[in-house]
Order: sequence, then structure tokens, then C-alpha cells
Amino acid sequence: MTSPLLRSLSLTAMAVSALTLSPSLQADDPLLFVSSFAGDEKGAVSAFRLSLEDGSLSPLARTGGIQNPFFLAVSPDQRFLYTVHTEAFGGEENEEVAAYAIEPASGALTLLNRQSAQGTATCYLEVDHSGKALLLANYSSGSVAALPIREDGSLGEITSFTQHEGGSQVDPKRQSGPHAHSIIVSPGNDFACAADLGLDKILVYRLDSAKSELESLPDAAGATLPGAGPRHLAYFPESDNSSGASQLYAIDELSNTITRYSQDAKTGSLTRHESVATLPEDFEGTSHCADLKFTPDGKFLYGTNRGHDSIAIFRTEKDFTLTRVGIVPSLGKGPQNLLVTPDGKWLLCANMPGNNLLVFRIDPDTGHLTPTGAPLEIAMPSCLRLLP
Repeated sequence: MTSPLLRSLSLTAMAVSALTLSPSLQADDPLLFVSSFAGDEKGAVSAFRLSLEDGSLSPLARTGGIQNPFFLAVSPDQRFLYTVHTEAFGGEENEEVAAYAIEPASGALTLLNRQSAQGTATCYLEVDHSGKALLLANYSSGSVAALPIREDGSLGEITSFTQHEGGSQVDPKRQSGPHAHSIIVSPGNDFACAADLGLDKILVYRLDSAKSELESLPDAAGATLPGAGPRHLAYFPESDNSSGASQLYAIDELSNTITRYSQDAKTGSLTRHESVATLPEDFEGTSHCADLKFTPDGKFLYGTNRGHDSIAIFRTEKDFTLTRVGIVPSLGKGPQNLLVTPDGKWLLCANMPGNNLLVFRIDPDTGHLTPTGAPLEIAMPSCLRLLP
């Protein structure tokens, strides 16, 4: 069998067109969307077909004209894609969120509309499980909001907006004010949790998806260790919360740790538990975490180190604690975003300042990662989304 190899290409020059699938690809292999966090002609969302047989990628389409599309979200019915759109990321003007219809055969995108994010440096988007509400986090201005999703996939104006207040001050450069860095929906679709790096808190909201409303629950918030700087969040994969609590994990950008919380199923209240380091004990340089992803069975968790330029591998124990079992090079500068395929066989890593994308094979017994081929060259890859 021919060894799988990722095809290197310059996406900034690739036209929006469908290509013939390689022999290793099947018609039902999933679409991969990759955002290029850049302005002018380099800003785009590109589509690939990912082979679940050997991990190879084939380019399908490139939708340009999307300025600084830092983050992506896909609707549960997989018909629509949402992305950040802004001329100057983190500038003085409020940024926008754009809605696109997905052409499933080619991966081409058709713009439906755009709405104001009512904030700057919009860094995270999440569609709730019903597909009725889009949640967002604004980093620079430190706020979260919800927008209604219409039946045709387009976005209505913001119906719920909360400005975070304060700052932990532990790191005066990064924590002098609020910096909402992510917002995710609970497994039961009844709560939303927002990680605020500036406040050293995980804030909790009650979600009414039918009305696209977020109700702040200040008493339910979970405080991080001082100076941790929580960035992204992930729930432990589970079919229900019959135990009375869900397990929530935060990757802490400033302290280079992953912290576990339990969340009460009725009140949404968070209780902080242990933190584990993502870096080797003898590392003395500067590094900041970015993203974390579970395998679908919850057996392994992966977290990225930007600076050390690596992916930390953790095994989940029966009591939900994490044991670090390895650290592997990301094979590119600044690993920004991760994706694990639904079959649990492949992990994709976007090295944003390194301008490349890697596909790793996951060892089902150890969680170890093995690259499948050469890096895929792509301008500033910042977010990865798979369909289905």
C-alpha cells in the first residue's frame, strides 16, 4: 500500500473548484473546513476531503473574501457554517459574524448575511445543540452574546449580551480587565460556560436556546487558580449526566495547565478539582496553551503548547483525573487548534504562525500520535471543523 502523504499546496492561489478525489478517498469521507486568519486576499475558509482510511487530505474549495476568520462553528444539521469577519481583528470597530450555506459536494460556501458581534477580537463561536442559537465570546472587549439562527441559517441581531467586569490583576499585562476567550454549551443544552482569561473565572449562564438568551448565574461560576488564565473548555464525552454532574476541563493559557471542574446538573455550579501540567518539568522557555480535545470515548485528552510547540497527551482515569502519558512535537510553530475525528482514529493540528496543518494517527491503546505525512502548507490556519 502506498504510504499516505499530505499534499502540499499554496491555498492563496487555489481557485474555488471541486477536484477529483484521490483513490484513497471515498464519497462519504467527511469535509474539513480550515480558516486562514488573515486579511486581504489571504483571508479565506478552505475545504478539504479527509480520508478516514489513511488520513490523507484532498483540496476541494477555497472561499475567499472572508477577512480574518479566526474561528468557525457548524450547525448541528451540517448545512451552515459561521465565521468571524473583520477588517481589523481586535481593533476599535465592532466585529461581525458571518453565516454561510454549505455546498456539501464541493465544500463551497455561499454568504447568507452578517451581524455585529458587539465587541472586538471575537475569538470563539458555538452553535447550541438545537441549532437555534449562536453563542460568541469577544476577547478584547470582554463580553459574551447570543444571536438567533433563522430557519434559513442566517443570523438575527444579538438578543442577549453580557459585559464581563473586573480583572484578576495577577498578570498585569494580560489580566487588567475581562477577556472572554471561549463559550461552550453543556451536554444537556441547558447551560453555557465561558472562560474569561482576564478574570481567572469560568462564568456560567443558563441557556434558553428557543429565545437565544443567556441568563448570568454569578453564584455558579468557578474560580481558577490565581494567574491561570483559562482559555478553552471541553466537556468529558458522555451520553447523559445521570451521575448528577458533568465533568468540564479548562486549558489554562498562562499557567500551562489543564484544570478539571465538576458541574452540578441542576444548578450549573462549578467545583474546581486538580490541575495537571502540559509542559515537561525541565522546560524553561516561554509557552502558552491554546486548545484541548477529547477522543470520542473520553479515553484520551490532548492539549497544545505554543512556544514549546507540542501536543500534550493525557489518559483519563476512572475518577476523571488526568495522567500525562506523553508530549509530541506539533511539527509546526504555535499549535492553535485541534480536531479529533468522530471515529477516534485521527487528530488534526493547525499550527497557525507555522502556516501548516498536520494529521496524526491516534494509537487506540496508548493515545500516542504518529504523523501521517508531510505538513500541509496553508496560510495561518486558526480553526478546524469537520462535516460530518
